[in-house]
Amino acid sequence: MTGGGCRVALLVHKDRAEAAEVASGIIGALQAEGHEVVLPREDAAVVGLAGLGVPEGELVAGGLDVAVAIGGDGTMLRTVALVAEAGVPVLGVNVGQLGYLTEVEPADALAAIEKVLAGESGIEERMRIAVSVESAGGGSPELASLPLALNEAVLEKTPMGHTVRIAVLFDGDFFTTYATDGLIVASPTGSTAYSFSARGPILDPDLRALVLTPVSPHMLFDRSMVLSPDREIRLEVLGHRPATLSLDGRNVGLLHEGDALVCTASPLAARIVTLRPRDFHRILKAKFGLADR
Repeated sequence: MTGGGCRVALLVHKDRAEAAEVASGIIGALQAEGHEVVLPREDAAVVGLAGLGVPEGELVAGGLDVAVAIGGDGTMLRTVALVAEAGVPVLGVNVGQLGYLTEVEPADALAAIEKVLAGESGIEERMRIAVSVESAGGGSPELASLPLALNEAVLEKTPMGHTVRIAVLFDGDFFTTYATDGLIVASPTGSTAYSFSARGPILDPDLRALVLTPVSPHMLFDRSMVLSPDREIRLEVLGHRPATLSLDGRNVGLLHEGDALVCTASPLAARIVTLRPRDFHRILKAKFGLADR
């Protein structure tokens, strides 16, 4: 390993025993070389090393050289949400199914961290989405300040509800009203997530763009739209039926009649560690079992 003095954060998939085992081995090796390791308290408990746990809000307080996500794309999303604002690079260790964001397998994790700490890795910047809620009735406290989304922001019907009516405006100009199960505003990274399952297009993750994808729209116009990253997308809830807002798969609250979700491309990118040129098309082929010929 490199010389001591580096500070590394680990985040662990809570439902995969292998993730905790991998984390435990990495922690022992890093500490033996004099590096400091911290984990969110819940993750530290999963690994059985509660003494290394800190509150999530304090994870980046002492500075971090790298944050290591041990799990899948969900663990990567959680890690990015916690450390990206501080510009901390994130290394993904794949435990489970092949992910779009994870970089290395468990057997190679320690060597990968060594390269990162030695400055021998690259950084891939992924566009994120800035979201805000404009409330017609004062608004809920949980919607007052929202994190950036790496994959997508979604407005959709409540679990037991009917379709919702959502007006869409681009840069303040009315486009149309959707009667739909939901609307997804996705980044290029998120184009392979929920937007893709709703028949949205796949975008190269190096692009900067916003994708608007309807979910089961009750109207003839059912196409996704790929928009400039400079575009402001406003989704306004119409009628008495509320809509659920989720960011990167996490439910953050309800929007009611007259409330609006505003989405723009953020200049603050997520910094993802790469150890070799990332072949996005190779990952797609592996995911979908596409033939070489």
